[in-house]
Amino acid sequence: MKEAPKGLTGVVPIIPTPFTEDEEIDGLALCNLIDFAIDSGIEAVCLPAYASEFYKLTDEEKLYVVKVAVNHAKGRIKIVAQSNNPSLRGAIKLAQANVEVGADVVSLAVPRIFNLPEDSLKEYLGGFLQSIPDTPVLIQDFNPGGSSISVNFIEELMNQYPNFKYLKLEEPLCAPKFEEIIRRTNGNIGLFEGWGGLYMLELIPLGIAGVMPGLGVSDILQKVFDLRRNGEHARAFSIFERVMPQIFFSLQNMELFHYAEKELLMARGILTNSIARKAAYKPDQSSINYIKELNQRVVELVNSEIYNLVS
Repeated sequence: MKEAPKGLTGVVPIIPTPFTEDEEIDGLALCNLIDFAIDSGIEAVCLPAYASEFYKLTDEEKLYVVKVAVNHAKGRIKIVAQSNNPSLRGAIKLAQANVEVGADVVSLAVPRIFNLPEDSLKEYLGGFLQSIPDTPVLIQDFNPGGSSISVNFIEELMNQYPNFKYLKLEEPLCAPKFEEIIRRTNGNIGLFEGWGGLYMLELIPLGIAGVMPGLGVSDILQKVFDLRRNGEHARAFSIFERVMPQIFFSLQNMELFHYAEKELLMARGILTNSIARKAAYKPDQSSINYIKELNQRVVELVNSEIYNLVS
């Protein structure tokens, strides 16, 4: 089992954006979500990312949720502030504002609205990294239409910008690429697996730093992560196998994920509604029933003997 780099490690969940009935951001509910992460022993959280519906928030709202999280956390948990904007100018402005309000790490998704050559992406990411040189940066590449940034590109960024500390990739069959990144960077870039943690058991033995799933299963996956890293593989699999159907089903569609995630947080007594901003996915009755069943199984897992016997 390879050692992960120091710094952010373990499960770093994405905090969903809670809304009121009129689709305004619910600051009190957001604080409850931060408290849940803290009470679960999580070391860091990230917002507002894809699983936070960041693409439905104004830049002012993106900064607002980070500010609420930082102020409520009061240093009890690290805040990773996602600063996504397809415009470099806009991303820099948001990142610098997030640093000013106290974010511990700044995160940025590679712009994937249209296909761009790596030279263009290097100019974008390089400009972003040098705009906040004293703040560690996590780069996320979620590219459903193709491959993520190349290993050569990752190595060049690391060599040129010392504050490039973390990388989140979410794609299938990624183990060979993760291994190559670790080898080429000498393990100096903390690698995180996204996509709900679906591939985490394969990647943990390779030396990934952690996983960035939804908040609703974060405490469960933290336990799985620790067990797997400590060599307790049978226990890690026994817990992961129980929660995997919920993760797999919800990730069929990003908007479906918002509904399933918030419904799970309701089932666990952490949220009071599952409202997503429009345009939002409206599941059919069969899906609603099945999500409820899957979420109930997660709740039963948390209350089960097999789960609570594992320290």
